[in-house]
Amino acid sequence: MSYLPAHAAAHDLYGAIHKGLRYAQARLLTRLGAVAPDDGAAVAELLADLRAHLGARACQIDFERREILVPLETRAPGAVTELAEGHARRLAHLPILETLAAEVELARPRRRDAALHGLYLAFSRFVAEDLVQMAEEEEEFSPVLQALFADAELVAMEARMRGALGDEDLIDLARIMAPAARPDERLALLRAVRADMVRRADPPEGFAALLALGVRPALAPADWAVLEAGLAA
Repeated sequence: MSYLPAHAAAHDLYGAIHKGLRYAQARLLTRLGAVAPDDGAAVAELLADLRAHLGARACQIDFERREILVPLETRAPGAVTELAEGHARRLAHLPILETLAAEVELARPRRRDAALHGLYLAFSRFVAEDLVQMAEEEEEFSPVLQALFADAELVAMEARMRGALGDEDLIDLARIMAPAARPDERLALLRAVRADMVRRADPPEGFAALLALGVRPALAPADWAVLEAGLAA
């Protein structure tokens, strides 16, 4: 697949969200390996967080299918085959992980250790697959998108994907994307989110809640101070 335009777009659809997903998955994988099997409350909390992450991952892949793959196929017929196959492989893991999570819930305390280890290994396979696919998307498909679409079109795709999220989903996403980003990336992302909200005439309280509930708790105080100053400038 080769596209060599004179002036490629520069907007990166994948970088920020992929950093957040890697951050979230690394934390979940670590927690799965470290949780005490006899701590029922900790196990229940971890399973809830895992399910929330997998649900969000499925939604994000679905957004990509609608907002990226469909327009890409119109510009370059056949170009989405590998990307669609990668999405399908990752989605195939989800019912397996749900079955294993249910087995952990139903296991008696003495047998929960083995069930947790099985879930840990299965999730590690999912993470491995996802890491490879995300890297390929950034290395191989992002340049194709930048070759075929103008920056304004890519920004609009991203805005539509953000706009499809509810307030709580956006806050959850901010919790993983903000700490995973560089300071300049974090500021640019939140400026873009704020601009989206202004264009939609959303109440300003929505952005304030995003910062208070999603971003600020996820950042070190020094990082928050830098971000706050940037947003105020």
